[in-house]
Amino acid sequence: MDDREFFRTVADRTQLSRQEAADVTRATLETLAARLSAGEARDLARELPEHLRESLQRGEGDMEIFDPDESIRRVHERTGLSEPEADRGVRAVLATLREAVSAEEYDHAMSQLGSEFARMAESAR
Repeated sequence: MDDREFFRTVADRTQLSRQEAADVTRATLETLAARLSAGEARDLARELPEHLRESLQRGEGDMEIFDPDESIRRVHERTGLSEPEADRGVRAVLATLREAVSAEEYDHAMSQLGSEFARMAESAR
């Protein structure tokens, strides 16, 4: 899956424009990068299209622990989308991520994110 197909899939799932879907995708990946270990973010990025990889780059600091609601709030702040749009966007990005990377890599990421994030992805499918 290339980045355009990723954005198109997110747009279809959320009923957002392609530009909004691109924005919510990048914001969600940036937010997830803070929630994942540096190694896991790097591993996940390797399986994404080149233009999405940089959104998963993170510093060397400790990973942050926060729940899905905080993820939605951060995406809302980064994109300017309403909170319901950001919620739909995060769910759509997680579901699309599941289709874009190997099952093994997705499961590794979800093991760090937690079951609440996995349920969010399921609700968008």
